[in-house]
Amino acid sequence: MSETRTPHATGGCQCGAVRYALYVAPQNAHVCHCRMCQRATGGLFAALAGAPKADFAWTKGDPAVFASSNLATRAYCRDCGTPLSFSYNLPEARFYVTIGSLDDPEGAPIQKQYGTESRISWVKFCDGVPGEETGSDPKAQSFLATMTNNQG
Repeated sequence: MSETRTPHATGGCQCGAVRYALYVAPQNAHVCHCRMCQRATGGLFAALAGAPKADFAWTKGDPAVFASSNLATRAYCRDCGTPLSFSYNLPEARFYVTIGSLDDPEGAPIQKQYGTESRISWVKFCDGVPGEETGSDPKAQSFLATMTNNQG
């Protein structure tokens, strides 16, 4: 008999072709102001919340995937273009979904800001939320030093 898991959060694209489930409450909800996230979303920042890869599943449709660098991929709906996810190519890394694609984005309050060195000067958002610059952590600096950007 197979076990059926109950999702803690669900979401999908705007046309409904792609759906997903998180089997834990969204974790590490954050915004990233880095230029790669700005370009990937077409916005001023990316708003993301994650789960361990084992606690995430695509439940309807297959998204298109773009390797935005040699270190990470981003999934989106090939039909309507909705940005859906971000994930580093590491087994232990969380799988992140765009908070705006969650059915209940209210359930993923922002806890941190990343990539603050690229924050647009006139963006007054999450002013009281702690932030850090990309690569300010020595471990992250070493990891990111191997990155090749595949964005145009």
